[in-house]
Amino acid sequence: MIDRCGLQVASELAAFIEERALPGTGIGADAFWAGTANIFAQFAPENRKLLDKRDLLQAEIDGWHAQRTGTAIDQAEYQAFLRSIGYLVDEPVPFAITTENVDPEIATTAGPQLVVPVLNARFALNAANARWGSLYDALYGTDAIPGTARPGGYDPVRGAQVIAWAKSFLDSAVPLASGSWADLTGAPVLADPALLVGRAQESYLFRHNGLHIEVVIDREHPIGKTDPAGIADVILESALTTIVDLEDSIAAVDAEDKVAAYANWLGLMKGDLVETFDKNGATLTRKLNDDRVYTTPDGSTFTLPGRALMFVRNVGHLMATPAIRLPDGGEAPEGILDAIVTSLIGLHDINGARKNSRAGSIYIVKPKMHGPEEAAFTNALFDAVEDLLGLARHTIKVGVMDEERRTSANLAACIAAVSGRIAFINTGFLDRTGDEIHTGMQAGPMVPKGEMKTSAWIAAYENRNVQIGLACGLSGKAQIGKGMWAAPDRMADMLDQKIGHPMTGANTAWVPSPTAATLHATHYHRVDVFARQKERASEPIASLDALLSVPLALGRNWTPDEIRAELDNNAQGILGYVVRWIDQGVGCSKVPDIHDIGLMEDRATLRISSQALANWLLHGVCAPEEIEAAFARMAAKVDAQNAGDPLYGSLVANPNGAAYRAARALVFEGTAQPNGYTEPLLHRFRAEAKAR
Repeated sequence: MIDRCGLQVASELAAFIEERALPGTGIGADAFWAGTANIFAQFAPENRKLLDKRDLLQAEIDGWHAQRTGTAIDQAEYQAFLRSIGYLVDEPVPFAITTENVDPEIATTAGPQLVVPVLNARFALNAANARWGSLYDALYGTDAIPGTARPGGYDPVRGAQVIAWAKSFLDSAVPLASGSWADLTGAPVLADPALLVGRAQESYLFRHNGLHIEVVIDREHPIGKTDPAGIADVILESALTTIVDLEDSIAAVDAEDKVAAYANWLGLMKGDLVETFDKNGATLTRKLNDDRVYTTPDGSTFTLPGRALMFVRNVGHLMATPAIRLPDGGEAPEGILDAIVTSLIGLHDINGARKNSRAGSIYIVKPKMHGPEEAAFTNALFDAVEDLLGLARHTIKVGVMDEERRTSANLAACIAAVSGRIAFINTGFLDRTGDEIHTGMQAGPMVPKGEMKTSAWIAAYENRNVQIGLACGLSGKAQIGKGMWAAPDRMADMLDQKIGHPMTGANTAWVPSPTAATLHATHYHRVDVFARQKERASEPIASLDALLSVPLALGRNWTPDEIRAELDNNAQGILGYVVRWIDQGVGCSKVPDIHDIGLMEDRATLRISSQALANWLLHGVCAPEEIEAAFARMAAKVDAQNAGDPLYGSLVANPNGAAYRAARALVFEGTAQPNGYTEPLLHRFRAEAKAR
């Protein structure tokens, strides 16, 4: 640790800031550290007060429920109590957000959004480059259409399926004046000529519902030379935006990890991030795509972005980092550090070539805020960071993740607190469910995890998010988003179901891969999202009574088989995720579930499973020894599921290892974890594993 204006800063972090992040920004090291020290002095105590208030509110709610455990909740009495303690606040007078300088990918276009762990440079580059994707490839290699490709090279039967599906899609999105794309032999004549906006050599560029479609004409291509019209591929504008994640999808517990994360974000903002890796015996290099150049029908040229517009997701208010120690010796709030450093790095884009934000904004997603006071804190913090970096007010935009119960119950007030800089709201069912369980922990046993999606509160939650967002004027100025499709290998199901997200009026939704982004993009051609927003704008806002209904399983008689199945399901999910987090530092990956279906898992899924078991344990639905037995059974299953991973360490062989102990602690100490979060325990055991 070295001294910087009274802060004790890890030497690797200081070196990164001074040697890599600051050069080119016009900000000197002395001024930066002095300003940083002032921000910590101003905001760290307030951060602590906000966390203390969370604990006080939870203690009040626990006490209220403990007096009524096992009885139905009277909503009028419950809400009066929540107002009396300040958990619920008055609705603000009607208002509209005033955010300016928002890029069209966020404000006026609807399309898919990726979330990618910043620590994996290859994945980050793939996500940034997922702005454009081959529809042919996405269909050919997935279950999006029935059947599979025959191994051993190109399968023309599968290819014919793909081409037929893609041309049927073109018939819907860019219909011809007569006939079908399947019968086209020459130049296309459109029913609406205005859909044609450009050419690239022989290829055609169309624009429909704000998204671009490039029909690639190449008669020398193996596919194009067999096509009557010479069509070699259909390229869709896919992931309009990508969230580069420093939070739930990574394991960053010390200065070394934070510097690695910041370095990749710097490479993305400067445009020079490169990753070389081996794949199937070949050495490949990934770098950021260039913009795409087209010619208009009148002969002039124009460019379209070659990569997704990038947000960066900071950590929330809860955790502190050993990368910096404050003058009192305590660890610095990690969210404050993220705000300063990720914004500093953003200067390289907005003061440079503006390859990310052409509007000159820095986009930060702020997760896990509880209520309008915490949103107001973030707004003031971003003000201070803008002053430190010499930025105009509201250059830093904020994305508010509506994933905590106190935020969703007071969403309009939260939006009002950041109304000059808000660029994004979304729903996050997984974290929101974890907070639902923890907030009502003392009220009684909750329904099983699989039944949560049909609980009354979830429908109200999803509807209120869109309805309140529209009432606050987000349409045309900011994103309204929906959550992740977690099964990356089930694209047919995604095509069938995820059209529901644009149908809600949300102008973005999360997908787990670039391939999924291309397939999900077809939904935004089938649904005019902004027309849907106009249709929904007059709806009454869904009931607060429904939102605050606690999903209790009162009077339910559990059979031993039901209990065992639920314990095994949750124990398997906990162990499968935690063993990679603790032993390998992998914060997000495709983890097989109890049925061996690969699901994209991050800390949000872990929060549900650990809180669900802690709740059942508290209320006597199961006994401690039953949970221990479930962990033992599932340790063997997780070992078998990871048998092909050379980096994997057996859980069965090492029941006293950090990973197994972390999994147990998440359940047996679950009721005591702040708001049911998993980070404190994960960080503790990961630091132990790294030290070894």
